Amino acid sequence: MNLILLGPPGAGKGTQAQRLERAHGLVQLSTGDMLRAAVAAGTEVGKRAKEVMAAGGLVSDDIVVGIIADRIAQDDCKNGFILDGFPRTVAQAEALDTMLAERGMKLHHVIDMQVDDEILVERVSGRYTCAKCNAGYHDKFHQPKVAGVCDICGSTEFKRRADDNAETVRSRLEAFHAQTAPLLPYYESKGVLGTVDGMAAIDEVTRQIEAVLGFATA
Repeated sequence: MNLILLGPPGAGKGTQAQRLERAHGLVQLSTGDMLRAAVAAGTEVGKRAKEVMAAGGLVSDDIVVGIIADRIAQDDCKNGFILDGFPRTVAQAEALDTMLAERGMKLHHVIDMQVDDEILVERVSGRYTCAKCNAGYHDKFHQPKVAGVCDICGSTEFKRRADDNAETVRSRLEAFHAQTAPLLPYYESKGVLGTVDGMAAIDEVTRQIEAVLGFATA
């Protein structure tokens, strides 16, 4: 099963993708991670990407799609994948569809995680992670059980992303909505679009996603 999770930064895509990975043997694919891995591995498309970045340019859609194509051909993707962060535009969606069709593959579901922008600003601007194991926390919604100590690995060092502040988050939300809004009718016309309430409790969001995927439980 091949999926896309659509939603702005902080919508909870990463959390839900991890749950889907564990439950269904899927692989979460981040375009940023794949790009860095391809450059480090020196693959053909990775070399092209490295040249563009070295020249200060933006990596083109065809290079990103090529990196995705290489990644999904690996054995661990045999049960399917979850794309997070791509596509962002209709042109990218069309390029992705073409690449998948050439390989006899397709997208089975695109899940739109709908959110309230102002609540999301609060959610994102308060988040931080363990500096050692990257476990996620939040000033208001999810603090460690013991203050200052990671629940997972016991580390006492934490970090915040420099761009996780209210002003930057609002700007990113505006850009996301402007770029991504056209994707919704595009995927709806293909009959693969499902929507969930991204502001619901984590377990409820998971339940809604499972229902869209046809894995609903009583």
